[in-house]
Amino acid sequence: MCGIVGFTGRQQAAPVLLAGLSKLEYRGYDSSGLAVRDGDSLAEVVKATGKLRNLAEKIDNGAALPGTCGIGHTRWATHGEPSQSNAHPHVSGNATGSASGPVESDVVGVHNGIIENYEELRAKLTGNGYTFYSSTDTEVVIKLVDYYYKKYKIGPIDAINRMMVRVRGSYALALMFKDYPGEIYAARKDSPMVIGVADGETFLASDVPAILKYTRDIYYIDNLQSVRILPGEAHFFDLNGDEVEMESTHITWDAAAAEKGGYEHFMIKEIHEQPDAVRDTLASVIKDNRVDLSVSGLTPDVLKDISEVHIAACGSAWHAGMVGKYVIEDLAELQVTAELASEFRYKKILLDKDALFIVISQSGETADTLAALRAAKERGIRTLAVVNVVGSTIAREADNVLYTLAGPEISVATTKAYSAQLVAMYTLALALADAKGKLEKNDYDYYIEELLALPEKISRALENKERIQWFASKHSNSRDMFYIGRGLDYAISLEGSLKMKEISYIHSEAYAAGELKHGTISLVEKGLLVIGLLTQEGLLEKTISNMEECRARGAYLMGVTSNGNYNVEDYVNFTIYVPKTDEHFAGSLAVIPLQLLGYYTSIARGLDVDKPRNLAKSVTVE
Repeated sequence: MCGIVGFTGRQQAAPVLLAGLSKLEYRGYDSSGLAVRDGDSLAEVVKATGKLRNLAEKIDNGAALPGTCGIGHTRWATHGEPSQSNAHPHVSGNATGSASGPVESDVVGVHNGIIENYEELRAKLTGNGYTFYSSTDTEVVIKLVDYYYKKYKIGPIDAINRMMVRVRGSYALALMFKDYPGEIYAARKDSPMVIGVADGETFLASDVPAILKYTRDIYYIDNLQSVRILPGEAHFFDLNGDEVEMESTHITWDAAAAEKGGYEHFMIKEIHEQPDAVRDTLASVIKDNRVDLSVSGLTPDVLKDISEVHIAACGSAWHAGMVGKYVIEDLAELQVTAELASEFRYKKILLDKDALFIVISQSGETADTLAALRAAKERGIRTLAVVNVVGSTIAREADNVLYTLAGPEISVATTKAYSAQLVAMYTLALALADAKGKLEKNDYDYYIEELLALPEKISRALENKERIQWFASKHSNSRDMFYIGRGLDYAISLEGSLKMKEISYIHSEAYAAGELKHGTISLVEKGLLVIGLLTQEGLLEKTISNMEECRARGAYLMGVTSNGNYNVEDYVNFTIYVPKTDEHFAGSLAVIPLQLLGYYTSIARGLDVDKPRNLAKSVTVE
């Protein structure tokens, strides 16, 4: 949610800030803005609604805005509609908020997150003579810092710390003070922020890709920390105002991984990167043809004592958790629940003391998932994070971490990170089953062989893209779609349906195929597209029977299958075959045509695939 950048150093700040925001636009694209200072001069603020290119055009791609210190923001609206007044940066003075130019304010800032008690704080500040030009919670925070800064005649760090004690909610905040030219101050609680220092310059951002061009050594700001940023320096402070030492994390993937590399969109590039993401993730935990999770702290002795497994995640990560539930239950014979993290924390939490609590998150910053993790930790339950971002908040707070090696994922609609999460869950299932003595050696070796063959089979599944593009163009005007399946196929249908709805804006739903007759079949009418997942041989005939019930009521049928012993083409209108693999792992192949179908349908409808409306990549607010 929202992207923040900051820079102070020798070169002109505005082009650096725009370049950083371009790498973060997946985090929000309702509006954007910059505030830049040139020496002792006032901060120059420029804002624009809509995509980042509108801001870039206003300032001639940064050339029209001099100064070597600045902050920038790209917004995903939470409090206040998308507008120039509500766009960031916000100021402590009584500016209109929509005008561009020098601002006579002591504090200028940008913010990512949600302030829960902003109405209470707004009333307090109004009573102390402040007036407000926007409907955002951010303006309240900026003015609150200004209030403490002036009332107690204290420095920026002390003023920010007082704000952090007073505010409830989540935030990443970057501020410039009129009295401290060339400096930026930052703070965070439950929203990500990273800092990089290199060659007399310092960079700040919500995510690593924004600054990877300049440095690979990254500092992750801890919760309830504040930072003083000068050219070539970053000083970290705790809530008491005491300076603390921080260690940097070295990023191993290169900047090119966050570029389109000749592809039209990040999404199609990332779809094609799935073989590598799966191969790298498998290679990190399969050593000498055995799953070895000891680097994650999950030794066989730890795993054999696990009594049950609970999984909490959101969106596509929850869908990966659903697949994991089926596979762990079948192979390891353990009771598994897979719950939406956004619901988990609000119910009575019943966890066995020897349970393993797994959270799954690409960013490692998902607010609901982080809250679920903390709820489990409060009860003393062993926690495992399956995350893609090294050093992220969830990775730091979990007892054990299993990293997926998908590299940077830029498109809002996840593809390669989801596929890496699937194979992480497969390897965990095998490790649990082995530790508990549930597998014969021949069976274990067979599963390892099938896992290691997945990258090449995913590459072969991608060869269907021309047929899928043709099919998508024929059905791009559909109003409704159903995705159905049983067992693991149902879990994969959830992800296929989400891919379609989030980037094509076509209403689609996923159903357990057997549930159609319990009410949903009343929605079937002529022209409805029904997509059946048909990879589980023992359930295939039953799902086809449900699909035929839909065709009898006018639906058009598409089947995705790997089964060559059953002539699916005799029963559906359009069939996509994916390579054969063990049924436990078939979702890794069946999801590929579903991703491509969503992508090409969105293209046929002329939509912005990488930046679907109303969505942001990393959901760091509740």
